[in-house]
Amino acid sequence: MRAFLSVAFLALGIAIGGAFPRVSETVQGALAAAGLSTAGKTPATHVALTRPPASKADDDDDQEHAKGEPKPAGEPKPAGERKHSDDEGNPELGGHKHAEGGAHGHDEEGEGKIRMTAEQAERQDIKLAKVEGGVLSRHLLVPGTIAQDADRIARVPARVAGTVAEMRKRLGEDVAKGEVVAVLDSREVAEAKSDFLTATVKADLEKTNFDRQKALWDKRISAESAFLNARAAYSEATLRIDLSRQKLSALGLNATEVAAAAKKDETTPNLSTLRRYELRSPLAGRIVERKVDVGTKVGSEGDPADVYTVADLSSLWIEISVPTTELSKVREGARVTIVGGEETPRPEGKVVFVSPILNPETRSARVIVALPNKDMAWRPGTFVTTEIEIAQDKVEVRLPKSAIQNIGAEKVVFVRTEEGFSKREVTIGKADDDAYEILSGLEPGDEVAVANSFVLKAELGKAEAGDDD
Repeated sequence: MRAFLSVAFLALGIAIGGAFPRVSETVQGALAAAGLSTAGKTPATHVALTRPPASKADDDDDQEHAKGEPKPAGEPKPAGERKHSDDEGNPELGGHKHAEGGAHGHDEEGEGKIRMTAEQAERQDIKLAKVEGGVLSRHLLVPGTIAQDADRIARVPARVAGTVAEMRKRLGEDVAKGEVVAVLDSREVAEAKSDFLTATVKADLEKTNFDRQKALWDKRISAESAFLNARAAYSEATLRIDLSRQKLSALGLNATEVAAAAKKDETTPNLSTLRRYELRSPLAGRIVERKVDVGTKVGSEGDPADVYTVADLSSLWIEISVPTTELSKVREGARVTIVGGEETPRPEGKVVFVSPILNPETRSARVIVALPNKDMAWRPGTFVTTEIEIAQDKVEVRLPKSAIQNIGAEKVVFVRTEEGFSKREVTIGKADDDAYEILSGLEPGDEVAVANSFVLKAELGKAEAGDDD
């Protein structure tokens, strides 16, 4: 029984001593006191983990090594000393191999490189474009108001006093130049027409009498006085017809048409056109305003002077007020663009007038821009924001702003390579609303990511973060 207990304690002591050297010494001492020790052998684990005291020679060697003198080859190293030269070159032992001048496992040749195939770039919707020269356009941002073109708006006036008999056009309807839009019933027109017709009849009679008296005088049958009186009467009749014709012309009536209508009235006496006065549109356009109704008196003092307003809205104006500080930059003929949202079209116009007179209240000048409006998308009275082109600069290398990314303090672009993309630092110069001038870093012909380049920036950041780990 005692022998069995001795063997059990011995086995337990050896196990504890292997895991905890200092505990094993206490246990072995207790076993020795009890007479159960096995020839006083020290476990192998204790020998391996116990460092013998350093000798004086070793201390001298350590001091020389600290001063930079290498130890002789073949000398054993103290136990527990880390072997940097061996472990660092072996990845399996957790060592890190640092490239000379590099960091995080990147050598200089591979830094800033992104491997990506053309198919992967297309799936990421990365657009490419070749670097080339171009023009940078600088603009002045100014608010403005859409207005009607003063050269393309007209009113249909009531030139005579009368009453509206017909209104042939409604609001919004298109009209052609010279088309009849309304009819008035006017006593003034009737008097002018009757004067012309009367003068025409009287002139015909006087001409017949003059021809007869001239024939008699030529044969010396009648007295000279009769011939002279007939000639004077005919001249007076001719003058009267000329005056009545001018009066009709002042009213916008054609004498030939009046005479033809009078002959037509002879066949239809119940449909007299003597009092009818037709109002015609002075230009082609659209009815934008109707001022009277049927039965309204017009033309007299206190009555409406106009019947319709016709406008050609295929061309409009933009009225802009430019401050004196920016006025020297604006020139006639400059291109102007209306600025809106991303989905809004950007129509272009042209400066046609820069006023030489300043507004005394605002100290600004009036600038007029001609704006085409073929699709009728713009309406007078609309407030807009405009970009006036004030300068154009030709540059050797022009790059869209979407291609530039900021990485730290650097401005970089991503150039297409055979393997994918390469980060390249650039120096920018002048700029406009859409692009930069590139002073250095790129050459014409380089293929650069110009859309969704932030995807490449993110990929580069993930690669560098992975190297840090």
